[in-house]
Amino acid sequence: MSPFLEGSRACSPGDCRNPGESAIPSNSSLKPTSPNAILKRTPKEDLHDLVCVGFGPASLAIAIALHDALVPTLQNNRIGRLPKVCFLESQEQFGWHAGMQLPGAKMQISFLKDLATLRDPRSDFTFLNYLHRHDRLVSFSNLDTFLPSRREFEDYMRWCAGSFADIVEYGQSVTEILANGPRSWEPTVDSFTVVSKDTKTGILQKRRTRHIVIAIGGTPHIPKTFPQQSPRVIHTSGYRYRVPELLKDPSKSYSIAVVGGGQSAAETFHDLHSRYPNSRTTLVLRDTAMRPSDDSPFVNEIFDPSRVDTFYQQQPDFRSHAIASDKATNYGVVRLELLEKIYEEMYHQRISEPDERKWQHRILRSSTVTSVGDSPDSSGSKHTLLRLTTRNLEDSASSHTLDVDAVIVATGYTRNTYESMLRPIENLRNNKVSKDPEAATGWMVQRNYRLDLDPENVRNNVGIWLQGCNENTHGLSDTLLSILATRGGEMVESIFGRLS
Repeated sequence: MSPFLEGSRACSPGDCRNPGESAIPSNSSLKPTSPNAILKRTPKEDLHDLVCVGFGPASLAIAIALHDALVPTLQNNRIGRLPKVCFLESQEQFGWHAGMQLPGAKMQISFLKDLATLRDPRSDFTFLNYLHRHDRLVSFSNLDTFLPSRREFEDYMRWCAGSFADIVEYGQSVTEILANGPRSWEPTVDSFTVVSKDTKTGILQKRRTRHIVIAIGGTPHIPKTFPQQSPRVIHTSGYRYRVPELLKDPSKSYSIAVVGGGQSAAETFHDLHSRYPNSRTTLVLRDTAMRPSDDSPFVNEIFDPSRVDTFYQQQPDFRSHAIASDKATNYGVVRLELLEKIYEEMYHQRISEPDERKWQHRILRSSTVTSVGDSPDSSGSKHTLLRLTTRNLEDSASSHTLDVDAVIVATGYTRNTYESMLRPIENLRNNKVSKDPEAATGWMVQRNYRLDLDPENVRNNVGIWLQGCNENTHGLSDTLLSILATRGGEMVESIFGRLS
């Protein structure tokens, strides 16, 4: 699964460079800096118009759209007053999947699908304006590509985020959302309280608000087969900084396994070959082969913003079938260029050694990990190896045993963390009428991403919106960068359209 949408909770960008890798200079050394700020800090005691939980790309796109709605020269100023807004982010500074910012990694979508262009190309926050401000526009054009490096695109987003420093509270982890009301003088809920904890001090803070957007991204998923707390089991979201901490000597002959068959697994497997050139690596994937992603023009229309409308209007069975049919665009697939590089590496091994079992770098196809535990062969040594047992899905009698120093799991993300935040207000769900069978036990989301709350108990001028966790109702693009610019504008219109 391609993870590159929401902000990683792993580490701050400045702490995640590979040894010897130079970073793109921070904003402090660049002139001019980020676009001028319009939105101003709101005292936490005030009643806010909006509190956003999380400040990854989805929330950043909302902040940009709100900024642009307040710019008179864009001729779309429909907000009557300066709104009171705050973003709460658990990281110490803006970061986007810092654990997978690997050398040479490129974006998988066009730079035109940045945080502003498809909504309004006149915005100051387009990727092209970022290049212009940094005096790299001509040089970038010489690359003759629509796909910038992932490192540069993260720097673009950090540059955008710099304009909103006054309204973002970093180091704040939201724990719960409470309803204010009903009370004796107010029979319906007229606002919410967002409770957050300072990640350094543990001190709780509370902010009252009429509207909430929850955009916290995905939580790394480690299958139950693997020890959940072992330092030798590393999710790809933390690959770039946790692996060097564990395997400190790049020249040593380690044994490393990678589990997964998508873009993150392939990038990790390929990167290990240069990062630890003397180590033995094994890629374990369930499929019969690594498969290329389909980014052909007609298929790419799946991610057009207009497709969200038609997808949302379909019945649940149709939506489930469509997602399953379209998964080759994003799940368990790899860009062809990287596949060809890996195949070439495998081929060169075959020249000198026909027996694959003796290769330094191996791929175990049609395989699944059945058990993980401490290796008995490492008892008494300075460090304990992990023993992985794999089973061949095509031949149940065939299995492999791998003793490894580390296993990297590229097993995707879960996107239901918001449920624990909303647990205190579960009684406000409106599940009376729905075409979704799961609505009786889950939260229903309207087309505009607003939670369907009980109208008898919640006023219509307050609400909660969900971002990046609505794939089942809004389509594959919901967790991706492709529609963020357009969706950010829709969110601003939905929340602030009536603000006066």
